[in-house]
Amino acid sequence: MKVTWSEQALVRLVEIREFVAQDSPTAAQRLVASLVNRGDSLSRLSQRGRPVPGFEAQGLREFIDGNFRLVYRVKGGVVEILTVFERHRLLPEEDLP
Repeated sequence: MKVTWSEQALVRLVEIREFVAQDSPTAAQRLVASLVNRGDSLSRLSQRGRPVPGFEAQGLREFIDGNFRLVYRVKGGVVEILTVFERHRLLPEEDLP
């Protein structure tokens, strides 16, 4: 299965990298690389994540990686990662299509 990253998800990755890089540019690069690798791994196990509470009807799923949540949907043989954000926050509805 192919994995795509929405523009919003890519913007969030840049924001995460910039925030963490204030303390450690090396850690920021490692963190973003880990998030991208985990997201791309959904190509093999797209149903690994759980349904997003409150968004089951839209087919949204989430995969938790450390302190971050990757929200995605599977549509027509494609895993589309919609957003990435800190796991203790509520899903930013403005990040959804």
